[in-house]
Parts: sequence; C-alpha cells; structure tokens
Amino acid sequence: MKYLLQKISSFTERLEKVIIGGGIMLMMINSTANAIGRYVFNKSIFFSEELNQFLIVWISFVGFAYAVRKGRNIRMTAVYDSMSHRVKKILTIIIAISTAALLFYLSYKSFFYVEELKEIRRLSSALQFPVYIVYAIIPVGLFMAGIQYLISFIMNITHQEIYISYDVIEDK
Repeated sequence: MKYLLQKISSFTERLEKVIIGGGIMLMMINSTANAIGRYVFNKSIFFSEELNQFLIVWISFVGFAYAVRKGRNIRMTAVYDSMSHRVKKILTIIIAISTAALLFYLSYKSFFYVEELKEIRRLSSALQFPVYIVYAIIPVGLFMAGIQYLISFIMNITHQEIYISYDVIEDK
C-alpha cells in the first residue's frame, strides 16, 4: 500500500511542479514582453492581461494541491496544539477524510460547471479562446488536493505518527 501511495504522490508532485513552474515562467515571459512592447515600441500585447489571468487560475488551483502536499496549507491549531497525541491523531484523521470528501465533491461539481461552459461555447474576450479549457484545471486541482488529503488519511490510519501529508510528519 505504501508503495502505491508513494507512486501516486510522486507522479502528482511532478505534474504539479511542471504546471506551477511552467505557469510562473510563462507569466514572467508574458509580462516582460508586454512591458518591453509598451515602453520600447509603444505597443502592448493585446492578450497579455487575459493570459496572465488564465495562468493565475492554473497556478492557484494546482498550487493549492502542492501546498497540501507540503503541509503548508492553512491550519488553525490554537486549541489543537494543547491536546494529547491521541486526540490530535483522531482529529487529524477526521479532518483529512472529511476534507478529502469535500474536495472530491467540489471537483465533481466543478466538472459539470466546466461542461456547461463547454456547451455554451463561451470564449475569452481578447484571445477568443474557449474558457472551459482554462477552467478545466479547477476540478483537476481540487481532485489532486483531495488525493493528498486521502493519502494523509491513509497514512494516519496505518502509522503511529501524525501525518500532515505523505512526506510531512507533525512535530511533537
């Protein structure tokens, strides 16, 4: 089981890094080219702002999954930190499985939203690009984050330590 979880985690991490890194690089190139065009040639790239908005959506949703993987997601721990190891473990298990279920549900619902965008053939204003392709990352990002919480749940029910994610064990 641990081998399978490690393979899933490794694959999704590589995918997240490519999407986030590529998106950030493309935003940098796009913004730099637009600034050079505007200040040197007195001509902006007409689609630059729209492209950056699309990239922010991709980076945000995949970045959320990556943050969960690295245990860098927001956690409210004021009361949690004062509890015993056993109570923390139980809470972590409950939080992991309920968050995974919620993220899978949101992924499912957002899939139908993307399908609706596809059916109505909505296009972006500047590029005239089908927006469903851009927003298709939303169910994917939510699903990937759900996988990370599910892995955390499995790690917590199969190990003594408290796992924040596959690779991150909570400090005692």
